[in-house]
Amino acid sequence: MKMFATERRNVIMNILREKKRVTVKELSSHVGVSEATLRADLNKMELDGLLVRTHGGAMVKDEVSDTSFSTRAKKNVYEKSEIAKLAFEQIHEKQCILLDASSTALELARILNEHPIRLTVVTTGVLTALELKDNPNITVILIGGVLTNRSTSIEGMLGIDILDNVNIDIMFTSGNGFSVESGLTDFNLYEVELKKYIVQRSKKIISIVDSSKIGVNSSAAFATLEEIDMIITDKPINENVIDTLNKYKIDVLFPKTSTQTI
Repeated sequence: MKMFATERRNVIMNILREKKRVTVKELSSHVGVSEATLRADLNKMELDGLLVRTHGGAMVKDEVSDTSFSTRAKKNVYEKSEIAKLAFEQIHEKQCILLDASSTALELARILNEHPIRLTVVTTGVLTALELKDNPNITVILIGGVLTNRSTSIEGMLGIDILDNVNIDIMFTSGNGFSVESGLTDFNLYEVELKKYIVQRSKKIISIVDSSKIGVNSSAAFATLEEIDMIITDKPINENVIDTLNKYKIDVLFPKTSTQTI
């Protein structure tokens, strides 16, 4: 069965994470397309910062070689906790909210578990669902699909029909990067497709991204500046970026104690 470019590139990334280095010839036998097509894929993926091209193939880029949830969850823990506290202030009783599978959204789930607030929480994160499952005030809806390799997120479009039966007031979502050029981006192309669909079904989009992701672009965008309503981060954003965000009427929140500009 013929794969779309996004599917093909996700397969390439999975192979690279496993083997660390691969040739175009090897990829051709796995993916089933011409070497010319694969070279074009690799060139585009290198431009997106996902890999490093080598003679006859590609190798993993150090900063993206380990994208497992356990690794990401250990980074910027304090910052994510501060972001989650601000995100909690945006939630009201009896709302239906969506939490993606990010480690920052999991921090928000932990805060929700500490408060007697009645909510419906839709999520693509297995750990997020487990965090909230015993809270009698919260109805948890886990979107079905494929469990991502080396992660705890659901990907694919198998379970999207459930979104026809809920009205999402706020989508809280992170990503591998955020920039004024691309909006919110991520490296998992299957997960991006699901997030794009959820964005369209949500009344309000709140981006919860720590400062290490501001100005960073990943392989594919899932929410544009036109679609994002608010950004919650851990440091003030520089004025040039703020000017652009103001043009799109995007609110920005950060801890008042933070003074260092991103």
